[in-house]
Amino acid sequence: MLATLTRLLGSRHLALAEEVVQEALVTALQQWPYQGIPQNPSAWLIQVAKNRAVDRLRRDRAFDSRERDVAAAFESRAAGSLSAASADAGRPFEDDELCMMFMACHPDIPREARIALTLKTVGGFSVAEIARAFLAHESAIAQRLVRVKKLLREREIPFDVPGEREMPERLDSVLEVLYLMFNEGYAAHTGESLVRQDLVAEAIRLTRLLTRHSATDGPKTHALLALMLLQAARTQARSGADGDLFVLEHQDRSQWDRSMIADGLRHLDASARGQEVSAYHLQAGIAACHASAADYAATDWNEIVSLYDALLDLEPTPIVALNRAIAVSRARGAAEGLRELAALRDDPTLARYYLFHATLGELSREIGDEAAAARHYGAALALASAEPARRFLERKLAAAPPR
Repeated sequence: MLATLTRLLGSRHLALAEEVVQEALVTALQQWPYQGIPQNPSAWLIQVAKNRAVDRLRRDRAFDSRERDVAAAFESRAAGSLSAASADAGRPFEDDELCMMFMACHPDIPREARIALTLKTVGGFSVAEIARAFLAHESAIAQRLVRVKKLLREREIPFDVPGEREMPERLDSVLEVLYLMFNEGYAAHTGESLVRQDLVAEAIRLTRLLTRHSATDGPKTHALLALMLLQAARTQARSGADGDLFVLEHQDRSQWDRSMIADGLRHLDASARGQEVSAYHLQAGIAACHASAADYAATDWNEIVSLYDALLDLEPTPIVALNRAIAVSRARGAAEGLRELAALRDDPTLARYYLFHATLGELSREIGDEAAAARHYGAALALASAEPARRFLERKLAAAPPR
């Protein structure tokens, strides 16, 4: 809805589009329980939002000839937009959401703001979820969004498909947004569910659209889709019927989606046709090592460490360093993993990342330091907000001796 309205109204009216979408949803909540759900709920919602937008434009004290033109064009084009969008659903750049992502990833918009804006407007992320994706403070993300919406109003950035010269830079930003969208869905940071299937499915859908268009059908795009598919194939095995979390070692691999793994491996092969090796290639390679292992004991941890070494050269981030340390602990023992983690203790981003403390707790338990394990599990529990992760840590903490 938001993408469709933004295409019709223009980027300078993004804030208005957000407001009328929310108002349309509230109206539906008020009317549908009594009047019944319309035959075409999507069309009903967009029509209500469209009417609200036109009313707002006409009431605006600063209403000028340009706004009149927008309102008139909006009224004449909105009725046909739904059928047109439906008819063109198979054409990647006719997808309003995808076009909106390229608008948000315009080079005039700073990198961090591009990602935050796209996650907010296309992914439906809250400010808190975006902050967690960036390991940043909510206030900083909120300010970033205010600034970028002001920039959209002032520069009237077009809602269109980038040209050939602009495509590489903007595609990199789009892929990064899709990667973050998938990650938030695959390991949701809040709520009762471990996985937000809507975000996982949407990230895969949009990335798959990119692989089907000649302008974006490149090795890096295929590598990202391979990574998503190989990770998502394990979704059903990651939690039980009660929603409790199962770590990789304890997952029932018969529940892994083999057809999705095969699809992921095909896209990984497609990603090898160029010379570039991106972070997505390396992460997909790591996921392929896990997907190809018959069981946890058969995992080639030395190969995974080598891939993380290469990834750390490309992206020397605290999260990559943490994941490499975990792989080292599997390949060379828990004590070696703890030595790797010791070098990361002073990193401020990891200090507020619950998985860092949970890893310290697990490796401390493996070397027999139960007191340290309990201390680290407690620190992780204080930071975790998703219920499956909290229950997992509570069980670990209950099994540890009193501190």
